[in-house]
Amino acid sequence: MKITKMHETKKNVISFEIFPPKKDEELKHIDRTLEQLCELKPDFISVTFGAGGSSNHNKTIELAKKIKEEYHVEPVVHLTCICYDRQEIELFSKKLQDEGIENILALRGDKNPNIPEKNDFRHADELISCLKQKGDFCIAGACYPECHPESSGRVEEMQYLKQKVAAGASVLLSQLFFDNRIYYSFAEDCQIAGIDVPVTPGIMPVINAASINRMVTMCGASVPVQLQKIMQKYGGNKEAMFDAGIAYSINQIIELLANDVDGIHLYTMNNPAVAKRICDGIKNFL
Repeated sequence: MKITKMHETKKNVISFEIFPPKKDEELKHIDRTLEQLCELKPDFISVTFGAGGSSNHNKTIELAKKIKEEYHVEPVVHLTCICYDRQEIELFSKKLQDEGIENILALRGDKNPNIPEKNDFRHADELISCLKQKGDFCIAGACYPECHPESSGRVEEMQYLKQKVAAGASVLLSQLFFDNRIYYSFAEDCQIAGIDVPVTPGIMPVINAASINRMVTMCGASVPVQLQKIMQKYGGNKEAMFDAGIAYSINQIIELLANDVDGIHLYTMNNPAVAKRICDGIKNFL
């Protein structure tokens, strides 16, 4: 089922993100993770995509096929383009069609000085246009409530988002954020700009202070004072940080649901315990 159909038929679309294990040996043992995640009955699970090399293609597709065929949950395949040429992207899209995978999250991809860039696709909207021509895909795009790190500001951000939607993106999934007010302001700007597709907030549970500090440095997200105090007080206590971080995310999601957001996209970090605690905490609010 396409993501757009889910949004048409369900009030709250709940989804997870996972990543393919880097080591082949770990990939053999991912079934237990998938089993526990799929028991929570997400509407879809997105699978991330590494840059540079066909092995990343294969791991992403292998995991997406497993989710669809063995666990009967709809997969969404991430696809980056900055390090691939048009022929490679077309071959990849053909493989997705052959496997019956119809949902793609189309991304430019992060720049990596160790991986050479190619010139066929410079921005995600160009990838979206290509994919729409090659198959009957439902294309999701990424959005940044606090602006992409390379963006000059909210005006430019809205211009690029409108280009993505005009190119064929029918759903937007947001980067992580920790202050709901930032998301509400962003969603309002999307409405003013005429962006009328579902804009789903992405939630990253804070269970490891060091990991989150690295993440926000990369993506440019801000950490509100309330969460900073939690991380400072409990960051050295693994169990306390886990409980406090989960509680923060649950409260954040409950408030978002109360404000009728289009869904919740949960960055699970391949940790079923995180997903279960959060799903248990919000089940009465769906």
